[in-house]
Order: sequence, then structure tokens, then C-alpha cells
Amino acid sequence: MASWYVAVILGIVEGLTEFLPVSSTGHLILTSHLLGFTGPKAETFTIVIQLGAILAVLTLYLDRFIGLLRFDPQKNFSGPRGLWLLFLTSLPASLLGLAAHKYIKAYLFSPFTVACALAAGAVMILVVESVDKQEKAATLDEITPWQALGIGLFQCLALWPGFSRSAATIMGGMLLGLRRTVAAEYSFIAAVPIMVAATGYDFLKNYELFVADDLFFLAVGFGVSFIAAWAAIKGFIYLLGRLTLRPFAVYRLTLVPLIFLFL
Repeated sequence: MASWYVAVILGIVEGLTEFLPVSSTGHLILTSHLLGFTGPKAETFTIVIQLGAILAVLTLYLDRFIGLLRFDPQKNFSGPRGLWLLFLTSLPASLLGLAAHKYIKAYLFSPFTVACALAAGAVMILVVESVDKQEKAATLDEITPWQALGIGLFQCLALWPGFSRSAATIMGGMLLGLRRTVAAEYSFIAAVPIMVAATGYDFLKNYELFVADDLFFLAVGFGVSFIAAWAAIKGFIYLLGRLTLRPFAVYRLTLVPLIFLFL
């Protein structure tokens, strides 16, 4: 595979962008093109290192995930009810992604389609932030099944590389009545089942592309992704208590012309 520093760069990009509303997949596609790291093996690598970012979520929200294994009468987001909410959120994108997997990888993994998705997501962020919203859920324990399913429907937008799963689910949560920080935290937690399914499915289909010598490269990308994601999640939650999502929309719109200029 490529030199080890490519794994470091891609791990940093993945970790920093996975849970921010800027699209990790889009940034990985663009970065891979700039580094000349392309092809089926490269595409699978950029998907597999997402597991490092997932581990960061499991670490930061360990008590919530443990709570899903047993019912706590003082926490609605626990036990079978919590699992049911995550199932409802994961279902729409899982079904659509399974049906459209080949089409997505064949036609949507390019700088042009990523640029279009970045622009579309930025416009949607600005619209959502300008709409008056009634906050009905101030904590994770106040999320309803209908809100969970609605967020899952919004998550389908993330199948367009560049749109951002985080942006889609956070915006969906906000429109459905979740406080901005709660929408972000639920987005992080709900990412785990859908990302484990997506990365596992892709790796099982393409594991034969890798040989023993690639394990170090994969391990570096995984480890760097974990560290970067842990820092990004902590920083993002801190910022959301003080800012809106508008700066991320501006960043996305700034990135679009640069993509057309350099790629």
C-alpha cells in the first residue's frame, strides 16, 4: 500500500470530520485524490478506518452504551427502549444503502459529486438554522420513537458522499424538536450501529484486497482516527453550547470552489 504517512493523514481527516457536519467521506475522497491514493483498496481503507472513530464514541459515551444492555427506570434511553430507538434511526438508511450500495460506489465517489453534496448540505444548514423550532427534547431520555424514526429518514441524505451523516442527523433532530447539543449527542450514538454495519459489510466484500503487509497501514489509520475523533467530539460539543451550525455551512461553501479549482 502507500507510505505510512498517507495512513496518518487520512486517519486525521477521518477522525476530525466524521462527527462534524462537514462530511468525512467527502473529505476522505478529496484527500485521497490529492495524495494519489485511489482505487478499490483505497476506498475500502477509508471506510474501514471509520471504526477508529466509532471506538472514540464508544469510549466517550460508554455509560450510555452500557445502559442499553439493562433497563434503567430513571432513563428512557436505556434497555430495550433505547435499542428500539437506535433501530428505528438505523433502519431507513440501512435498507436504502443496501439497495443502492453498488450505485453509490460507482457514481457518487468523485470530487464533483462531493462538491455538489457539500453545497447542498450547506444550504440546508443555513435554512434549518433560520427556521423557528420548538425544542421538545432537552435530553437523550426525552427522545420519542417518532423522532428517532424521523432522524433515521434524514440520515438517508448521508448516502450521498459529501452531504455528511452528522449534518443530516443533527439537522433532522433539530427540526424534530431536539436541542442542538442533544441532537449532536444522539447523532454520535446513533452513528455506531449504522457505521458498524456499513464498514463491516464493505470490508467483508473486499477483505481479499488486503494482504498481511497491509495490517500496519490499517492499524495506523485506525489508531490516528480514534485519537482525532475523540478530540473532535469533545471540541464539537463544547462549541455547540456557544455557536450555531452556520460556521460549518460557511466552511462547506468555501470548500466547494476550491474543489473545482484544484481537482
